[in-house]
Amino acid sequence: MSDLVLSTLDSNGVLHLRLNRPEARNALSRPLISALAGALRAAATDETVRVVLLSGGEKQFCAGADIKEFVAEGGAVLEDRQRIENWAAIEAFPKPMIAAVEGYAFGGGFELALLADFIIAADNARFGFPEINLGLFPGDGGTQRAARTAGKALAMKLILTGEPIDAATALDAGLVAELVPAGDAEARAGALAALIAAKPPIALRLAKASILAAFEVPLAAGLLQERQLIARAFATEDRLEGVTAFKEKRPPVFRGR
Repeated sequence: MSDLVLSTLDSNGVLHLRLNRPEARNALSRPLISALAGALRAAATDETVRVVLLSGGEKQFCAGADIKEFVAEGGAVLEDRQRIENWAAIEAFPKPMIAAVEGYAFGGGFELALLADFIIAADNARFGFPEINLGLFPGDGGTQRAARTAGKALAMKLILTGEPIDAATALDAGLVAELVPAGDAEARAGALAALIAAKPPIALRLAKASILAAFEVPLAAGLLQERQLIARAFATEDRLEGVTAFKEKRPPVFRGR
């Protein structure tokens, strides 16, 4: 594991990944994206990992793309095949992932946070897409995910003005799941991650896939996929354990089978 991403796996099965470029405000250089993608690729096939908690620093989550790379290489940075594959690996992570955001999440940092299944934000958090000030606009999914989540009007305002929004506005727009006092985002996200990690792993992955389908396919196709995925959940040992534990009035022990 590169020291660009700090990794800790706790006894609950929660893998904590922390962006670790404080000198660059956690700017997303290609090595950092590669390190994060590598950690998530490994976590995807590691049965001991049930949930990922993604965080940045105490004062910032991530400042966005590494501008020095763009100055040196221009648009070739975005066309780099390895970078594209690494970003795709982050997008495709199949297990639950929660982002804890303190301070600002700008540009690519905002896009990265939107790849999490939900965001827990401190009340000092700020979210924005300042790329327009550089003659650019979000190019790692920001135009699509912000519009789908927050709606056309706010997405247009964010991207065309470059002005950030505060955490309360992000919560109202559905970009954030919950607000907590400054300094508490990681702890609250960790508590929720531990709660989710105790649930049946297969059902978690299937539920995530079913929800994400709502953003990709028409309603009829989404409903069909939901039925197909719930049938797979019914066929698991964990489903039988859940029902048995309920009848026996005891906590279930899910083993991911």
